[in-house]
Amino acid sequence: MIKNEKAENMADKRFGTKGWTPEQLYSLVGKTYLITGANAGAGFEAAKILLGKGAEVVMLNRNEKKSNKAMDDLKAELGANAKVSFIKMDLAEFSSVRDAAAEVNRTVSKIDALICNAAVAQIAKQELTPEGHESQLGINHYGHFLLVNLLFDKVEQSKGRIVVVASEGYKMGLKTIQFEDLNFDKNYNPMNAYCQSKLAQMMFAYELQNRIKGTNKEVEVYVCHPGASRTSLINEKASRRDRILFSILSLLPIVQSAEKGSYPEVMCATEDNLKQQAYYGPTGTMNWSGPVGECKLEPFVLDKTVLTELWQVSEKETNCTWNF
Repeated sequence: MIKNEKAENMADKRFGTKGWTPEQLYSLVGKTYLITGANAGAGFEAAKILLGKGAEVVMLNRNEKKSNKAMDDLKAELGANAKVSFIKMDLAEFSSVRDAAAEVNRTVSKIDALICNAAVAQIAKQELTPEGHESQLGINHYGHFLLVNLLFDKVEQSKGRIVVVASEGYKMGLKTIQFEDLNFDKNYNPMNAYCQSKLAQMMFAYELQNRIKGTNKEVEVYVCHPGASRTSLINEKASRRDRILFSILSLLPIVQSAEKGSYPEVMCATEDNLKQQAYYGPTGTMNWSGPVGECKLEPFVLDKTVLTELWQVSEKETNCTWNF
């Protein structure tokens, strides 16, 4: 196993040998953060850290029961006055995303950062969303693409940020977008479909950066990954083999807690003077764990031809346009 020594050195210079940790945070009183998929895993831990510094957190989740329990747990630990709320949203259904965004625009006064954290992974057999999209691409990418579009003006009003939580999986699949068969109708593979969805999220973020440049829009866009963390990302929809494999891997010391997995997204939502065309996360062995800092970004992610086509396809599939 080879360590990403360059990235670790960068983390050392900026944040010390520990990399970025919540110790870097000051008071977040008056700040408001929206997090998708915040009732468990890294999203829940990110909410806890932000709330603990006095911020307001709005969770965008599809499961009301789990969300209510998550809010109860957060208030039990942080105090009844913790400013946490919940808006129901299912990223697989565009009508749900539109309804949730309308409620956010109506009831939330500001957005200092929108954290696109929710994801599904390793769906064993091809599933389609109600919109007709392969489920991992539909939820991880298209749902967030639409949500960011609908909330962009609100984020801009606060001169806020958009944080896309990606995955090291982006460099483990086809390493491009399979435009000729986005749903993998002919060659469905759980890993390749997942990797495509995370690559699409990253490409969306970097193309959004490109399109903001030269405008008067004051929105920053950051991309991060959680490393290998003990979360519920691999669930009952994964194959039995993948569930067993992940449960074994989760016992290894190189796999970190969900709390540490949340550090990169919290950093990208709060830390000043970060590079935008960058990729942040654990910088240790295989980027699974270790000090949080800047990781190597593979050049194929910035392929302009693919970025442009993906943007056009995403606008068409989500029936939304961006006005820059």
